[in-house]
Amino acid sequence: MRCSTQLQVLVFQLSKSRQTLPNIKQLHAFIAKTHLSIDPFYATRLIRFYALNNDLESARHLFDETPHRTVYVWNSIIRAYAQANKFHDAMWLFNAMRGSETMPDNFTFACVLRLCCENFVVGGLRGVHGSVVVAGLGWDYVCCSALVNAYARVGMIGDARRVFSGVREPDLVLWNSVVSGYGICGKWEEGLELFSVMRIRGIRPDGYTLVGIITGLGDPGLVRIGQGIHGFCLKCSLDCSPHVSSAILSMYSRLMCMDSACRVFDTLCQPDLVTWSSLITGFSQCGDNKMALVFFRNMIMEGGKADPILIACALAASAQVAMVGAGSEIHGYAIRHDYASDVMVSAALIDMYPKCGFLGLGIQVFRYTPRRNVVSFNSIISSLGLYGLPSEAFDMFGELLGEGLKPDEYTFSALLCSCSHAGLVNDGRRFFTRMTDEFSIIAKTDHYVHMVKLLGMAGELEEAYNLVQSAPEPVDPEIWGALLSCCDVHKNTEMADNVAQRLFGIEPGKDTYRVMLSNIYASDGRWDDAKQLRDNVIGGRQKKMPGLSWTEV
Repeated sequence: MRCSTQLQVLVFQLSKSRQTLPNIKQLHAFIAKTHLSIDPFYATRLIRFYALNNDLESARHLFDETPHRTVYVWNSIIRAYAQANKFHDAMWLFNAMRGSETMPDNFTFACVLRLCCENFVVGGLRGVHGSVVVAGLGWDYVCCSALVNAYARVGMIGDARRVFSGVREPDLVLWNSVVSGYGICGKWEEGLELFSVMRIRGIRPDGYTLVGIITGLGDPGLVRIGQGIHGFCLKCSLDCSPHVSSAILSMYSRLMCMDSACRVFDTLCQPDLVTWSSLITGFSQCGDNKMALVFFRNMIMEGGKADPILIACALAASAQVAMVGAGSEIHGYAIRHDYASDVMVSAALIDMYPKCGFLGLGIQVFRYTPRRNVVSFNSIISSLGLYGLPSEAFDMFGELLGEGLKPDEYTFSALLCSCSHAGLVNDGRRFFTRMTDEFSIIAKTDHYVHMVKLLGMAGELEEAYNLVQSAPEPVDPEIWGALLSCCDVHKNTEMADNVAQRLFGIEPGKDTYRVMLSNIYASDGRWDDAKQLRDNVIGGRQKKMPGLSWTEV
């Protein structure tokens, strides 16, 4: 008896800290020697220990040897497979549990619901929901919270709301789950409405409530709403929480309000990687790539460690401002931290070097990338096309197919762009046909723009016009604009009139097309028509943006 008590104390102490696999096996052997390995108490904890060390084989072997399996033993092994994202194994065990003498409890269902949600298995999610109801746990707070979260994360916010409405007295966790669900789905208005109902009922929101609402704010036109929520956080002293401050900063970055984002950033004592990433990405999305690079360097100088996603973002910023020095430094950082072979980082490097004027370095990175995917090929094909090397771009496309990869819409966009730059009409027609017929890729705006420019610049205006007519409605104005510019080059006033009228109907407030048509009229000697169009340009306020170029020294 005394030995058993001492062993229980030892197991509880081990639970408080992560143990190495040899220690766990030693403990398992000691328990087996005392003939206690069949005890569900020890089996449950040993399975959890094995799972924490990613030894599913030992965990499953122990589970299979345990004759008297309690709900805790079942939950431990199901959770082990769920945490390893072994969906089919976890679901097989869940179904086996339902067929055994041990019935699932609310924590079993919560684990399986989360697994279905993470793997986006909607049918499985609905099936487990039915099992919850049959088990008499339809009103259980743990199950309801898991259902609300799961339905919201797969975009089924209506189902999430119905589950929530069925609970008579939802607690704060349930309120937060449904509010966060609306935020995840981008339905900020419904989230705010629910937030108001929550306050009317006397339920005090916490940081998670506010983070859930903030998540749904992504449109730059919602700055006033975001500022109001920030003010509420300040009033209730919720901004002291690091995760709330980080969410507010991310919100301002998404809303492209970088001054406010920087002010929030200055209040943080120890910003984490998510916070740094939000700020750097925000500057990059706002077009202030130099500031993005400054903050990336500051993060590294302060001891922060970037992940592959942030490194790729910084490399994209370097490419946009053609700063090869900064890009090379980031490349060095990626090498030192063993991220250079990451698919996302290598694709960003392949894109960055050519945009900075070093195509050879981009090709070199591509050749030395061990795990090339379609993104890597897209980057190099696009770069070769922009450098006026269509044959090499076509060869790369052949390599892509030779490696068993399937091209996507961006692959063909890069190929058609290459054809457009080089004026290769027949090759462009061939790739456009292969894209739709051979690879079943639906043509998007970029594809039509490249084809219209290719055909139009080659003088095939009728074919270009017919291609635009065949595009699915509504036709993007960018496509018509490409055709109008081709009419300008070939002085086809009649078609230009037709195309311009369509553009005026789509974007009546945009004066760019009127200026283009006015130039076409002027080149045709129709001075009165040209002057009338010029006079109609709103107040003459639009000015052409001057061209800029720079060289990094």
